[in-house]
Amino acid sequence: MENKDRNLYRLDELSDYKIASNYSDIRGWKIVDADNRTIGKIDNLWVNKDMQRVVYLDVNVDKALIDDSKNEIHDAIANDNGKEFVYKDGDSHIIIPIGSVSINKDTKIVMANSIGYNTFRKTSRYNQQHNFDRNYERRVMNSYYPDDESRFGSSDDDTFYNRREFDNH
Repeated sequence: MENKDRNLYRLDELSDYKIASNYSDIRGWKIVDADNRTIGKIDNLWVNKDMQRVVYLDVNVDKALIDDSKNEIHDAIANDNGKEFVYKDGDSHIIIPIGSVSINKDTKIVMANSIGYNTFRKTSRYNQQHNFDRNYERRVMNSYYPDDESRFGSSDDDTFYNRREFDNH
C-alpha cells in the first residue's frame, strides 16, 4: 500500500506495537501445510493499524516450494551443480491470513489447515522491499479460497478483514 492512506504495516515497523502477552511471537517459526509439508518460515506479521490486530503472516517461502514452471524472472545465481538457486531477499514472500492457520506453542510450528501445498506453490509472491496493495491481497485470497472469490471484492477494511480468514483465534 504505497500511499498515505496505508493501513497495513509489518510489526517490526511499529515501534509502539508489541504482541499481546497471551499470544506467542511466531516470527521465525516454521509453517507447514495440513500434510506437514514445509511452506517456509514466518518472517513477519502484518498488522492492520485501525483494527489493531494481525491480519497476515509474512512467510519467506521454502526454496523447494517455488514453482519454476511459472516462467517468473528471478535474479538467481546457480551453484556448481546448476540445480540450486539463491534468490535475492524478498523474491519469495507470500502472505497467509492469520485465521487460516493454527499455532502449536509446544512444537513452535504453525499449520495452514485448509490450504494445500500446490496452492502455495502457485500463489503469487511479492518482494518484501515493496508493500503490496489490495489487488495483491485479492489475488492471494482468491488463490487460497477460489470458491469464495466474490467475497473478496470489498476495498473497505472493515468489510474485507471481518471474515473468518482473518479471525485471530
